[in-house]
Amino acid sequence: MDVLTDNFALYGEGFWGTLKLTFFAGVLALVVGVIMAGFRVAPVRALRAVGTAWVTVLRNTPLTLLFFALLLGLPRFGVALPFELFAVLALGCYTSAFICEAVRSGINTVPTGQGEAARSLGMNFGQTLGSVVLPQAFRTVIPPIGSTLIALAKNSAIAGSFSVVELLSTYKTLSENGYSVVWSFVWIALGYLVLTLAISALFNLLEKRWGVAR
Repeated sequence: MDVLTDNFALYGEGFWGTLKLTFFAGVLALVVGVIMAGFRVAPVRALRAVGTAWVTVLRNTPLTLLFFALLLGLPRFGVALPFELFAVLALGCYTSAFICEAVRSGINTVPTGQGEAARSLGMNFGQTLGSVVLPQAFRTVIPPIGSTLIALAKNSAIAGSFSVVELLSTYKTLSENGYSVVWSFVWIALGYLVLTLAISALFNLLEKRWGVAR
């Protein structure tokens, strides 16, 4: 118990760092994921190719390798960003590929007749997707999106290896100060558990309110 009471501020800073990473990377993943899902079902072949390439490359690239690619690659092009922003980009882009596939599966559940009816009213592809298809698709994919964001919260632990202050990164300081390894990890694990349970509760609430009855 002493490891928590003696280092409450350190744990709090790490938890806050994990919370910020999860939030901003989650927002980026949702925005990019929805855009790429639109590309995947677009009538333009070039857009479909971009969406397919994005998903294929990121889903088959280890997240740690993506961190290295951004941290070492972007500075070569004159892009110098704080480590926290690099972490948000890596986590957000990686997770967006999984969000994309979840949203695309939801789009495929919407009857094609609704899209055809919208086009018959003079709506273009973007208007049909944004006003007719996506609102219905989101209702069917609330659970998988929630699961993906929970995975994002756990994946944020990798950022601690790249000089980003987050929950798991507190272990190094605690270890150097001679605290018990077991209890250090117990409190770190509880921090992640609180975060993932909060995300799960939020998406359970969203599913009850807006989800499709099964």
